[in-house]
Amino acid sequence: MFIINPFKNHDISDFPDTHVNLADAEHRNSIVSARRQSLTQAPSEKDKNDSSSGKDSDAHSGHGGASIRAGSTRGLTLAELRDEIDHDISANDTQSIYDRKSKIINRAIADMGMGRYQWQLFVLCGFGWMADNLWLQGVALTLPSLSSEFGVSETEVRYTTLSLFLGLCIGASFWGVASDVVGRRLAFNFTLMFAGIFGLAAGGGPNWIGVCALYACLGLGVGGNLPVDGALFLEFLPGANNNLLTLLSAFWSFGQLIASLLAWALIPNFSCPADAATCTKDQNWGWRYLVLTLGAITFTMFLCRFLLFHLFESPKYLLSQGRQREAVAVVHGIAYHNKTKTWLSEDILDQVGGKSEEIVSTKMGTIDIVKNNLGKFSGERMAPLFKNKKMGFTMVLLWFQWTTIGMGYPLFNAFLPQYLANSGSAQPTSTSITYRNYAITSVCGCPGSILAYFLVNVPFCGRKKTMIVGTALTGVFVFLFTLSGDPDFQLAFSCLEACFQQIMYGVLYAYTPEVIPAPNRGTGTGISSFLNRLAGLCAPIVAVNAGSSNPKAPIYASGGLILAAFVSMFFLPIETQGASVL
Repeated sequence: MFIINPFKNHDISDFPDTHVNLADAEHRNSIVSARRQSLTQAPSEKDKNDSSSGKDSDAHSGHGGASIRAGSTRGLTLAELRDEIDHDISANDTQSIYDRKSKIINRAIADMGMGRYQWQLFVLCGFGWMADNLWLQGVALTLPSLSSEFGVSETEVRYTTLSLFLGLCIGASFWGVASDVVGRRLAFNFTLMFAGIFGLAAGGGPNWIGVCALYACLGLGVGGNLPVDGALFLEFLPGANNNLLTLLSAFWSFGQLIASLLAWALIPNFSCPADAATCTKDQNWGWRYLVLTLGAITFTMFLCRFLLFHLFESPKYLLSQGRQREAVAVVHGIAYHNKTKTWLSEDILDQVGGKSEEIVSTKMGTIDIVKNNLGKFSGERMAPLFKNKKMGFTMVLLWFQWTTIGMGYPLFNAFLPQYLANSGSAQPTSTSITYRNYAITSVCGCPGSILAYFLVNVPFCGRKKTMIVGTALTGVFVFLFTLSGDPDFQLAFSCLEACFQQIMYGVLYAYTPEVIPAPNRGTGTGISSFLNRLAGLCAPIVAVNAGSSNPKAPIYASGGLILAAFVSMFFLPIETQGASVL
């Protein structure tokens, strides 16, 4: 069907021919396959003769002659699967029925591997990441026009971004809790719906205060995209493909690119002349056209998610609600879409994980879920992050980096159109040249995320070195941007800064959850995100007060904060490249 019922729940019977017996299924990267391979690394002389005569079919082709991949095996027993789960869960402080069954579902998804469903979800989650920067940059691009039309000074108009960041902070917290209360599926869809509706409304803002209020409301929707989309994508992603979370940041770059190209096309052609004594709404529709277009794009992305793709509810959410049969049906639905098979069944979940009735009896209500989410910031939940000096030192450094970069990034990027327009050169920069240069800068930022995706897996580079180099060059290029008022000079260094800042952010976003043990990952990453948004909320205040005395002061502050993060990265004691995530 072209349009799919977005609220449809499923039963296992909806997906015929997707089940395979555990003993016949292929299992990837399991400890059992590693043990079996170690036993066959030194074959006897008879084995060698059998292999040369084609008798060793099982070693290379599996049961029935079907080929299997390197690092995989066939024929797990329930006892071996139980050993797998025990090994996987041994790093956890808690080993509840829910924890064990979640690990079994992880194992089932990993055995199926990456398929069509996950790739489609990758694109749709990318929409959320794109919307985040689409509006972060889109709001920044409207500042000069808002200043002209509503008679707000060029420094005070920067408070506009304060309203957006206020919405982002509230949205990140609200939708994170909402996804545990109403399910991942509704939160995943409605974040973009809220952003699209209020984005369209912002295009008709009657005055500066009204526009700021509508920007705050759309921020409420946009703010939920990164935490909800990232968590949802990981719950459907095979463990071997977790580095795709880094590649999602490429969509973030494309969001800036789309906003800048649209601004270049619309604002210079439909705005008040630079030498106009007064600027009225009728003369200044450029920024409104931009906001309306961004709102339409956001709402279209919501419709694609809601109507053209059937998002299964997260099996882990269903499991936590005592809906085990539906959770199993979701895994079978993924197998059906990927044209593969799965060994998961309710019987296996009960035999290896425990009886489902125990989950139902401990199911949390809405108030308990809210308390649990707020409890992530309690001293009791934070204490394990400081269980030893190495882990505690790492967390302090990471939170410092998220805070400094959280303020340093918007201090430069959220006001870059203003910096490019008021370059300080003898000849004022035209509006067309300003937005053209911003568009070129956005184009140069796109390769950074893709480059980071490949560099983090290069043995010599790894996570830390890639992040250190990217952060150092970002800070240096921010300072070099201020050396001349020549538009071409500033364009060159803004382009270099844009490329390396995507490397910096992309690797930091992937490194943080990798270095934090699973039982406390939600707490550690949640606090990191909160500090990042809180620092971003303070950036406009710094920009207004510092910029009133020296126009370049916010840029100096941005470069200094980013270089402070760079220095702290040298002291990170853990490299996660090649290490299994706990």
